[in-house]
Amino acid sequence: MANSDTHFGIVGHKGRMGRAISAAIEEAGHEATVGVDAGGHLGPVVSQCDVLVDFSAPDALQDNLAAAKSAGIPIVIGTTGLESAQFAAIEEAARTIPVLQTGNTSLGVTLLAHLVREAAAKLGSDWDIEVLEMHHRAKVDAPSGTAKLLGEAAAEARGMVLSDAMDSGRHGQTGARREGDIGFATLRGGTVAGEHSVIFAGNEERIALSHSAENRMIFARGAVRAAEWLIGKPAGRYSMNDVLGL
Repeated sequence: MANSDTHFGIVGHKGRMGRAISAAIEEAGHEATVGVDAGGHLGPVVSQCDVLVDFSAPDALQDNLAAAKSAGIPIVIGTTGLESAQFAAIEEAARTIPVLQTGNTSLGVTLLAHLVREAAAKLGSDWDIEVLEMHHRAKVDAPSGTAKLLGEAAAEARGMVLSDAMDSGRHGQTGARREGDIGFATLRGGTVAGEHSVIFAGNEERIALSHSAENRMIFARGAVRAAEWLIGKPAGRYSMNDVLGL
């Protein structure tokens, strides 16, 4: 568990999320933080840290994991747009250090994913599932990591693999909706911090579970809480569900 003397290492601390995480660390009563930006050297920085928080870029993940492993400290990964090779690297690192990786550090989104899982498990296969998300114009990956997290929750509840059911490319004459598909729709524009809805559409009725992010500080606060929780845990792969005890 973290205390006021805990040193948080922030990868990309001068970026938008890095600045928000620094503010959340101070808000939580911690004073000691260090950071490194693109092109910096992690080794000297990580040696000063009790936990590393990474919201940088997918191509930086390997180096960040290596630095955390070398220092023997836990790492929270909130970077989205990860590919299979990067997930494999996370699994490998989790054999020696605690690693918490998530598509969204918001406590509200974590609970939303839990509710989506429950709804998908209880409702029959005749209920179609659609995921709708909107983010600011500068976001570079789509669908968002959060949208995929919610889709994965629904797929797991129905004993499916999301990659087998995911439909995010509707255009033109697509034909009728395939039974069991999980559809994704992506909107981009303005300065939206994050809007996500999961729609369960049945015969003559619909259920919508939604979350609105009003400011990226919600993600920063969740990341700090995750980092506090991760300190002192044994090596392994963790998620925000573990932080909330879900």
